[in-house]
Amino acid sequence: MSLFSKFFGTNNPASNEGKGHNGNKPTPDINSPLDEQFIYNFKRNGGKFLYCENLNEVKEQFENILEENDWFECEALCYEPKLYSLLEENKLTYGLNQNPQFLLSTCENLVAEEGSILFSSNQIKQKKPNELPSNIIILANTSQIIEGKSDGLSAIRKKYLTEYPTNITTIKYFEKAKEEDFTQYGSSAKNLYLLLLEDL
Repeated sequence: MSLFSKFFGTNNPASNEGKGHNGNKPTPDINSPLDEQFIYNFKRNGGKFLYCENLNEVKEQFENILEENDWFECEALCYEPKLYSLLEENKLTYGLNQNPQFLLSTCENLVAEEGSILFSSNQIKQKKPNELPSNIIILANTSQIIEGKSDGLSAIRKKYLTEYPTNITTIKYFEKAKEEDFTQYGSSAKNLYLLLLEDL
């Protein structure tokens, strides 16, 4: 059983695996591994997390998301040529940008301390988060999990030695606040799925 399965239990609501005595998911402490911290905070923010052990599972989970939301034969927004084959295999149109149902993208990093996704112009061009579709599917690797935003900026500097990307931003909220929350003021909540591929 993977680390993620042990930590989060099963998708079965009747299952108590991985839950505390009060029925809540355990809170990772400061010394927990970064992957546990990220996934706990990401799910707390309303993100939908799907762990994949290989590329076949990524394709299968992607198709499950399309089926769950009835997104077959719709238009997608995607700026990364390496992801086009995933759209083409499922007969999805892209590139027209007239009325995309969802964004398919990678990301720069996954920020553990706040459960957010770090993007740059390499994934979203010059669009602001509120200009992106309300539905987003992200493909990322476990090796992209970092502790904080400053670590993400350092990783970007190392990765792109000379031509730094622009429009570096994070998306943190993945569902509308149930009550008024001033910390979410000015941010647009996204319905976000994360396909996290094990690469460590």
